[in-house]
Amino acid sequence: MPSLDVVSKVDLQTLDNAVNNVKREILTRFDFKNVKTEVTFDRKDKKIKIVSGDDWKVKAITDMLIGQCARLKFNSKCLDFKEVDATSTGTAKTEILIKEGIPKETAQKMVKFIKGLGVKVQPAIQDDQIRITGKNIDDLQEVMKVLNEQDYDVPLQFVNMKR
Repeated sequence: MPSLDVVSKVDLQTLDNAVNNVKREILTRFDFKNVKTEVTFDRKDKKIKIVSGDDWKVKAITDMLIGQCARLKFNSKCLDFKEVDATSTGTAKTEILIKEGIPKETAQKMVKFIKGLGVKVQPAIQDDQIRITGKNIDDLQEVMKVLNEQDYDVPLQFVNMKR
């Protein structure tokens, strides 16, 4: 019986490349000259920390990060931007959390949506992914197409398609 998994995974290497490109771009920009700016990417905790002179500069860095993600074809939906906070040293900082996996509420919405399509497939939630099985590969491909057209708050990938 054909099946496929719907997942939301993050390519940490591509994100690391985007962060490094932002760091390089900061060094060349005139408005960041003589401003202590720090951009760190923690792979283990899956977060990006930005510290700069003021909240405008932090916002500019987040915009640069989104631009680099788009250039590298990395979906920025998995980035969760927190509020910009002022520090005691007169600088501003923010954290960007990296979301991986499909949240339970979103998975339940997706399963309900798939069942409402009228296509003969069976979706099942497995941890932070959804397994879809059906008798026909064409049905699975139809579900893939329709899910891509929907706007969920996480990027979706389709893996492990088995015949």
